[in-house]
Amino acid sequence: MVFAAPLGLIEIPYPRIDPVALQLSGGLAIRWYGIGFMVAFGVGYYILRRLSRSGFLPLAPDKVGDLLFALIVGVILGGRLGYILFYDFASFAANPARIIRIWEGGLAFHGGFLGAIAGGWWYGRKHNVPFLRLGDSITLGVGPGIFVVRLANFINGELYGRVTTDAVPWAVRFPTDPVAMQLTGADAGRSLRERELLIEQAHQSGLWDQVRGQVPLRHPSQLYEGLTEGVLLGLLLWALYTYNRRRGRDLAPGTYGGVFVLGYGIMRSLMELFRQPDAQFTDAGDPVGTVLGPLTMGQTLSVAMIVLGIWLIVRGVRIGAAPPAEPVPPTPPQITLQG
Repeated sequence: MVFAAPLGLIEIPYPRIDPVALQLSGGLAIRWYGIGFMVAFGVGYYILRRLSRSGFLPLAPDKVGDLLFALIVGVILGGRLGYILFYDFASFAANPARIIRIWEGGLAFHGGFLGAIAGGWWYGRKHNVPFLRLGDSITLGVGPGIFVVRLANFINGELYGRVTTDAVPWAVRFPTDPVAMQLTGADAGRSLRERELLIEQAHQSGLWDQVRGQVPLRHPSQLYEGLTEGVLLGLLLWALYTYNRRRGRDLAPGTYGGVFVLGYGIMRSLMELFRQPDAQFTDAGDPVGTVLGPLTMGQTLSVAMIVLGIWLIVRGVRIGAAPPAEPVPPTPPQITLQG
């Protein structure tokens, strides 16, 4: 306890960043959450083009855009459906109109992962692209996207961590914490935007400074996830890819995907220990919010990823490495004769 007090003096204040990056006329708004996904897909497109040019992705570079479109549809639909089914079915069943309001958040990673698999499988089958190598390429491109979307979660003040103490110098007091929402009156907002504006008003009026000390410190679990599941896992995959390329070989199709799935499952399971449990799964008898024995919903879904990842890696080891493939030439232009 003697060490905790000095650490508390360097507590990092929650940055005042409006979740709406640009307010447009007619009530339309560009949110950081949406920008995060745009950046994620943009960087993913660049990486897939690079893998296509190197021959790792057996697809002509000019076809990567079509693949990306299929993945975008799969991620958004799968992420939304996964969130509804895995996390908040009762609420959406009571108010189905909320289903289309994805700008308010509510995309589950595990659902988006399944959606990306479905979109990639559909595209690969239609265009005769090997699915497992397609999956390897996609997993090499998702690390930056995971990081920037988790940053957007942090800006939104959502998916924050469990309550901690000033012994954690980087702990944060979130204005979206239930205690903070009640003290500032932001919980009176009927819509997401109304609550955000009430929080901003509390900052401008000085009310937040007055009540801030009563708000519990929490782990910034969004940043934990971004740095582990996004940056650390992404660097690990690229180190493995670079190492094998320099040795003049490629791992068996599906192996990189296996490393990603296994790594994400393990890291997500560990980060769930710091993440605030989903309120809909908690009650007086289960404050942790478990859904399967001692596991949270995020850990339960990650167990399936761990099993799949192990299977893919074992399969890849048995098959063995192969020489790197040659790039697929661009699609020749079609010339139509008239007259």
